[in-house]
Amino acid sequence: MTRSRINIAFGALLCALVLFTSAPAVAGDHDKAQAKQAIVLAAFGTSYPDALQSILNIKNKVEKANPGIPVKLAFTSSIIRDIWQERQNDPAWIKENPGIPKEILFVKNPLATIASLQNDGFTDISVQSLHVFAGEEFADLKELMIGLRSIRTVKAKSVPFTRLRLGRPALGMPGDVYPYTDDIAAGVKALKADVDEAKKMNAALVYMGHGNDFFSTGIYAQLQREMQQTYKRPIFIGCVEGFPNFDDLLAGLKKSGEKNILMKPLMIVAGDHASNDMAGDEEDSWKVMLTKAGFKVKTDLRGLGVVDTWADLYVKHLNDAMTQTHMLP
Repeated sequence: MTRSRINIAFGALLCALVLFTSAPAVAGDHDKAQAKQAIVLAAFGTSYPDALQSILNIKNKVEKANPGIPVKLAFTSSIIRDIWQERQNDPAWIKENPGIPKEILFVKNPLATIASLQNDGFTDISVQSLHVFAGEEFADLKELMIGLRSIRTVKAKSVPFTRLRLGRPALGMPGDVYPYTDDIAAGVKALKADVDEAKKMNAALVYMGHGNDFFSTGIYAQLQREMQQTYKRPIFIGCVEGFPNFDDLLAGLKKSGEKNILMKPLMIVAGDHASNDMAGDEEDSWKVMLTKAGFKVKTDLRGLGVVDTWADLYVKHLNDAMTQTHMLP
């Protein structure tokens, strides 16, 4: 074959590949209008039965705000899911813990939950993050959604999803559609009842956040500053992982001159970290260390999910996502 013929053949093949890979792979407007909708609430999860109420309270609010649309739960923590899967086959444990919803015992990760919905004919799926801020867990969830949305097929009608959307965490995410500073301001307002409670006790308000070691947790420091400036009260936030840590929190408390502390978890559920790392009786719990430092400490084991004003943030963020034309805000 001559060089000119080779070039012509190669050009034809290249054009075919371009046409194939760029062919539309999303359903038309008519198909979108007919698509079955579903909602997935993606939380880190908890193995504590009593702490489940935080997640179930958010789910109840989402269901009321979206009548007729099925709402499923998914846990992003593999460790938590493994615990519930072990309990599935433990009749004694189930008998000792009546009232645990079946969907918790058989909870799946977000990918499996979405796949199960798609298999049942739901192609318009909105996933709402129940995380506090855009850290490691949310980043992985976002990448999963982007991967699913990138699926292309030879025939447009074979694309598994007509719409996939992701709602941002309570304290927002990077982007210019919904400035995260507005989400922080909304979070400050949502926690007003905690501030009022601490004020009545003449106490400093202290929060334990989870944080992580892989993403900046400076948003906690920003939330602390906004709460201090808004309420003119001694309010401090520390993280189990990342900045600000316990030492940063302790330094701020000592500088404030306060002696009484009301301490709460800045987490969706009051699970292991809240029960042990924050309010436990071990030497390295925050309650014990603060007591030894000369403070009188009262702990409140309530997750943010049972705080209706905080739970409402997720309902709003889900609505924002469902009304957007793009997957992500």
